[in-house]
Amino acid sequence: MAYADDNIFAKILRGEIPSSRVYENEHSLAFMDAMPQVPGHTLVIPKYPAENLLDVDPEYLASTIQVTQRIAAAIKVAFDAPGIMVAQLNGSAAGQTVFHLHFHIIPRHDGIEFKLHARDLEDPSVLEEHAQRIRAAL
Repeated sequence: MAYADDNIFAKILRGEIPSSRVYENEHSLAFMDAMPQVPGHTLVIPKYPAENLLDVDPEYLASTIQVTQRIAAAIKVAFDAPGIMVAQLNGSAAGQTVFHLHFHIIPRHDGIEFKLHARDLEDPSVLEEHAQRIRAAL
């Protein structure tokens, strides 16, 4: 499958769709998942038209994983999370639904179950409050 530049993450990168941005640098963008599985669920994407891990430019991948690590540390603090889950899916058979490389960072707490992914949009004001908490912890 060829990269489709009309995917939602490409539109977020171009500013065509609003998002609660957490952090941005030359190669990567971190923003709140609009349909989070738990509070604090954040996505990190490269600013490179890569469908998945197998076709991203290594320079962008290096920056994106460094941003993923930095954001994960901030989420751990901001949400007082004893655990952090990082997930990255490649291809529809693996569960990928948006075909732009992305890393999910999900704070984990004992006894708090995941909501089903990609089901319910969170209130934008809640997402912005969560983004602010993460930015403050950076």
